[in-house]
Amino acid sequence: MALLTSILQKVASQIEAVILVEPEYELVGHITFKNGKKSCFSSNKLNINGFGSAHLAKDKAYSNFFLRQFGYRVPEGQTFFNAQICNKLSNPRNIDDGFNYANKLGFPLIVKPLNLSQGILVTKVDNQAEYYEVAEKILANNSGLIVERFYSGNDYRIVVLDNEIMAAYQRIPLSITGNGKSNILQLMRHKQEKFIQHGRKKIIDFNDFRIHQKLQKQNLSLESIIPKNTIVYLLDNANLSSGGESVDYTETIHAEFQKLSINITKDMGLRLAGVDIITSDITQPIVDYTLLEVNGSPGLSHYAASGATQAKKVEDVYLKVLKALEND
Repeated sequence: MALLTSILQKVASQIEAVILVEPEYELVGHITFKNGKKSCFSSNKLNINGFGSAHLAKDKAYSNFFLRQFGYRVPEGQTFFNAQICNKLSNPRNIDDGFNYANKLGFPLIVKPLNLSQGILVTKVDNQAEYYEVAEKILANNSGLIVERFYSGNDYRIVVLDNEIMAAYQRIPLSITGNGKSNILQLMRHKQEKFIQHGRKKIIDFNDFRIHQKLQKQNLSLESIIPKNTIVYLLDNANLSSGGESVDYTETIHAEFQKLSINITKDMGLRLAGVDIITSDITQPIVDYTLLEVNGSPGLSHYAASGATQAKKVEDVYLKVLKALEND
């Protein structure tokens, strides 16, 4: 059974709610609460957030517009569209316009889908060839992409529910650590096996073009043997769903970042959100930050699978969500 579904079933029993799960994929369910109220869920999407706010949060460009108006520091960027969408727009911006904008913005930069999640196809690009490679991949199956400035720093997710910080953790990009004997492919397979043992499933895509691109830039290949204790990063994006790992800061996040994340969530009209921020250190007062994204359906299963403490935090999140759905 999917980890999140099993967590929901576990916490539902604590409040005498009954969950009926679709048996084939075990991702979609129906909840009947003790007081007779009913609700549904699909994977990590529950009815805790209003439809309009959740839909807005899913579109990164619209979100950034409003967040910028509210005074938050969001990435400098612009949207561009596939040919089908451009034909419907009075002011179209196509893939070539995207490259012209990228040139003005300056490399390196980030190219990412307009409305996908889990870090899918989010790519750091350094030149024209890399821009067109990823832009064509995105626009082949998606309506649009975003070209935005690259910001360096540590990548954090802060999980907010109403006025409370439920979890805060740094996300570390997919990497391997050398042992002086195994090549990178063997080390990746070993890491995949460890993920599976901890309930994270097969999340490393061995054919991901971004991995091969990242290795090439480091003069490495899948056959390269890495010296003992040497860390090699395989992706630039730090999403846990693409093999990233977490370092927990829930107990040490600074009050200023707590307040910032709660205010961002409220201003987006959300109750539950994953606030993704680039900054140097969330345990210190705010000096600078970039708000990467506000996720209205934060995926927490990989975080929960990283340890017993993290699993308990995720259980607490969903227990409070279920109580809110029952009593509101």
